[in-house]
Amino acid sequence: MERIENRTFDELRPGDTASLVRTLTHKDIALFAIMSGDVNPAHVDEEYAKSDMFHHVVAHGMWGGALISAVLGTELPGPGTIYVDQTLHFRRPIGLGDTITVVVRVNSKTEAGHRVIFDCRLSNQHGQTVVDGTAEVIAPTEKISRPRVSLPEIERRRKGRGYDRLIAMTRGLDPLRTAVVHPVDTPSLLGAIEAARAKLIIPILVGPEARIRSAAAQAELDLSPYEIVPTEHSDAAAAQAVAMARAGTVEALMKGALHTDELMRAVVDAEHGLRTARRISHVFAIDVPGYPRPLFVTDAAINIYPTLTDKRDIIQNAIDLVHALGIKEPRVAILSAVETVTETIRSTLDAAALCKMADRGQITGGILDGPLAFDNAVSAEAAKTKGIVSPVAGRAEIFVVPDLEAGNMLAKQLEYLADAQVAGIVLGARVPIILTSRADKTLARLGSCAVALLLARHRAGGKV
Repeated sequence: MERIENRTFDELRPGDTASLVRTLTHKDIALFAIMSGDVNPAHVDEEYAKSDMFHHVVAHGMWGGALISAVLGTELPGPGTIYVDQTLHFRRPIGLGDTITVVVRVNSKTEAGHRVIFDCRLSNQHGQTVVDGTAEVIAPTEKISRPRVSLPEIERRRKGRGYDRLIAMTRGLDPLRTAVVHPVDTPSLLGAIEAARAKLIIPILVGPEARIRSAAAQAELDLSPYEIVPTEHSDAAAAQAVAMARAGTVEALMKGALHTDELMRAVVDAEHGLRTARRISHVFAIDVPGYPRPLFVTDAAINIYPTLTDKRDIIQNAIDLVHALGIKEPRVAILSAVETVTETIRSTLDAAALCKMADRGQITGGILDGPLAFDNAVSAEAAKTKGIVSPVAGRAEIFVVPDLEAGNMLAKQLEYLADAQVAGIVLGARVPIILTSRADKTLARLGSCAVALLLARHRAGGKV
């Protein structure tokens, strides 16, 4: 095992040196910003940095100071060293990709207090000095040799990066005229207004006008730019919004402060609703910071115990959606508790049948496999351990759950235990239906609207 061993005060001689070499990465800057709280845009905002005096992102000045500390504390003198004083002169910026060599050199020693002065210099790959100065330490007097501690691997995870990508994809698209159904509380009204400000939707507020205006006053929102279509109550708001969609005056619906069942009753009404030949289903578009690809769960909100035929449509709806989001051939994992076809577990039989339906062209546009347990769907290592050879295992993007209960629990576990953001949309109707929850964060609401906009414009282009 590699060890760290110090040089005692008596062993140090003027001219002794130690060094380390480090290349500056985005990760270094991010971790230093997190640790210090220094989010100066010169270090963390690439757009801003283009216009400052250096024209690119640079390291925090004290990142260089931290490298000097690392040499003094681990190399020379090493363990037992106590920092007393430090002077630094910042000569040049350190940019991303710069390779920095840190050298500390013993300048002088003082017996009283075992003080040692070091000359310190940081130079870049061109040999230019970027930081220099002196450090004063109390050197150790006893020999210390310790195993070098292995630091944990740190992974940067930024919440909402997937939704940021989707929102960026909508730039240049006309906002979606959207009937916001019964937005009579602050969360639903604010979500619609925020989506309008992001140029994702043009909200038409459908519901009791007095209650809508009261919610706006409570949230200090100006409703003058937005159309209000008055109705008496939530049932009437749902019926009115559906009628507007049938008439083509809106391109999408967005759930406000009413129960999903109440809205969906109007949507699935046989005479006046928005049914198509396809089964209506729901997809959660989930941004999981620790998962390296998009993750979609279906159906966790509409179909309680779907039949085999229902599942065919549920899968096709999800595949068509992710095509609109730029994924040309999604990998579809049909989930169960086990990965073998078992007569006593219906979901495994459905999975096998659905895979064969895909082989026969009854489901198109994706790569299906199942049954797969969740661990095998997300982890190639877990699949390898169980001897599963699959083009989907460990790389799934669409997760088809056996029923609503399993899907709802899976989505909420990811949200509350994996720090995920959860956006939702209803598919299979004449227009996209944006389902939101009172608990949804702003970014999840914007993500839902971005998904609806991309889907609607993709359809309009004749690609779905």
